Amino acid sequence: MSDSMTLDSYLAAGGVLTNPTNVPPRYRAELMKLMATFVDSELAGAAGFADVINQGPGIKERIAAARIVMEKNHNAAQVLRVMGEFGADTQRYVTHHPWTQRLDRDADIGATRSAQDMRLAVFNYPIQGWTDAVVMNLLMSRAVVVQLTEFSRISYQPLADVFRAITPVETHHGELAAEGAAKLAKTGETDAMQASAAYWWPRVSQSFGTGQSGKMDALRSMGLRQTDNAGLRSLWQAEAEAALLKVGLTPPRT
Repeated sequence: MSDSMTLDSYLAAGGVLTNPTNVPPRYRAELMKLMATFVDSELAGAAGFADVINQGPGIKERIAAARIVMEKNHNAAQVLRVMGEFGADTQRYVTHHPWTQRLDRDADIGATRSAQDMRLAVFNYPIQGWTDAVVMNLLMSRAVVVQLTEFSRISYQPLADVFRAITPVETHHGELAAEGAAKLAKTGETDAMQASAAYWWPRVSQSFGTGQSGKMDALRSMGLRQTDNAGLRSLWQAEAEAALLKVGLTPPRT
């Protein structure tokens, strides 16, 4: 950054920051919100999958579910480490929130966040059995990768590096889900899978927000976003539709 360039201009021109000490307050607030949303969603997601590990139909499936739980916790830990560099009490953070807490299955909270933490709304809903878990992961894993691809380009370089390292791990979770869904389809679970797809589709879709955020221009200028919510949702929808069609399911209408 040149002596004559302001920090705002530097970020708007594509500059990057590398240290918490030179991060302005508004930038810090948005960055902390982004990190908290990811960490809380990973921990809540891991807690939800942990409950269904032993419902897997075989050892291979249970190992896959356990691996997802372990890796989601590890992914959360990597981002939480960056939060710690900004002063977050990382030990209390992990133990303070009720990660296993869920709403009733028929609750409808839209994109509203939990009062206890910043998890995406989709992680407030309970998983019902193995088939439901596989379909939820089939859809949600693709949403996570779309979001991580976006976050891997943010202007805070240490966090962007972490997100780039996490992306292939989360991509593999989607591959495990696709493998599990293909097996379920071959064993006559199509009707149950279709019902789960209809349930989870709108809830995963809401992870991208209910509309265009008025803050998008500001986030772009800070280098914290490039693609708007509608654009990210469209990318997810195309990938999720392809994943459902591949295992003989009909994508829900949107």
